[in-house]
Amino acid sequence: MLKRILIVTSVLVVLAGCQSTAVQEAPPEVAYTEPSPEEMFGPKEPAEAEKNPTDLWERIRGGLTWQSIHNEKVGQARDAYLRQPRYLDVIAQRASLYLFYIVDEVERRELPIELALLPLVESTLNPFAVSPEHAAGLWQIMPATGKHLGLHSDWWYDGRKDIRDSTDMALDYLEALHQRFDEDWMLALAAYNSGKGRVGRARQANADKGLPTDYWSLKLPRETRHYVPRLLALTQIIAFPEAFGVDIPPVANEPVFEVANTGGQIELARAADLAGVQLNELQAINPGQLRWATSPDTPPEILLPTGTGERFHQGVAKLTEADRVRWEHYRIQRGDNLIGIAKKYDTEVGLLRQVNGIRGSMIRAGDTLMIPQGSAWASSLALAGPSGEPVRKGYRVRRGDSLYRIAGKFNVSIHDIVAWNALDPNDFLQPGQKLTLYIQGG
Repeated sequence: MLKRILIVTSVLVVLAGCQSTAVQEAPPEVAYTEPSPEEMFGPKEPAEAEKNPTDLWERIRGGLTWQSIHNEKVGQARDAYLRQPRYLDVIAQRASLYLFYIVDEVERRELPIELALLPLVESTLNPFAVSPEHAAGLWQIMPATGKHLGLHSDWWYDGRKDIRDSTDMALDYLEALHQRFDEDWMLALAAYNSGKGRVGRARQANADKGLPTDYWSLKLPRETRHYVPRLLALTQIIAFPEAFGVDIPPVANEPVFEVANTGGQIELARAADLAGVQLNELQAINPGQLRWATSPDTPPEILLPTGTGERFHQGVAKLTEADRVRWEHYRIQRGDNLIGIAKKYDTEVGLLRQVNGIRGSMIRAGDTLMIPQGSAWASSLALAGPSGEPVRKGYRVRRGDSLYRIAGKFNVSIHDIVAWNALDPNDFLQPGQKLTLYIQGG
């Protein structure tokens, strides 16, 4: 027992204090290798419980290999994480929805398990995150990158926010970058962050000067210089939580959602009712669906909480044509207004605005409006006042609040809360923080 305590203490000394000794022996930007856990603790046959762990973090921990890479930058990044007392709690809450799928995909491709942690660095595992540069989703994919790599995006749907589509594209891209940069994952990650052209030019500049061309030796943008160390710092914290005095809340090592065939476009509220789940639960695992109904231009699929698919399919089979989302197209005539058109088609002015992306009341003769039809639309306008107008409401964040909880309380989407308040995806909600919401009936 004493020997194990001394060994754990040595992990703390090696990882937390090596800046004052080992870094003096090599430039701080150059990585060096510490003893692996196998070298410190000796080879060990995994126990039966560890082969099929109930905790997803334990599953990840069993595949980590990069935690021994350390230098001053990694130490600084690790210390920054450890100074955020709520960080691991927030991450674990989000991981319970999204991380199992990502880990499954990374392992299926036989890629380093560390890549499954990259969304923690990119978006703090928030699929609704949008950066000031318009990168979006768990993997923070730029619009041009998504389009170039074939991700579908339109008014209804954004593949960059979809859990499955964004993960597939990000891993495809990372694999391609790995091949492009001599199968060096540090360089591939740098290119994912700053672009393969920038990393390629930095390597060539070093080669021309006879300098090393590895990641740690390159002259790269500040963000990229800190990007890889953040990922490596996370691997250390997850690999040795006890050594760093942190408690990572467990996450179930089991599927969170299943894929259901909707048979066509369907309202999210109706889908939630058919599955027997709350609307905000459905929205949380379908962040790529931007509106109150599924996209008409993508495969007729939706993600449902595990175990609800059978009930959903039974309900979908009973839907009539009137229950489905249907559309008419109306060409605006001279003298038309939204109120008159809404009355003619027995719909809401606010709904016409949302469906057609109209701000205010100005419409132009000759343009075409999409008119939603079907009984399902009667309850689909979540943001309606007495005349179909959005009603503004202030809300002060309370201790224990999350986007999911607030969205469920007011029957609005997480995506809308983020958009209405221009929230920084890397910040957490703070008690006392003021939010603006637009809800039905004030």
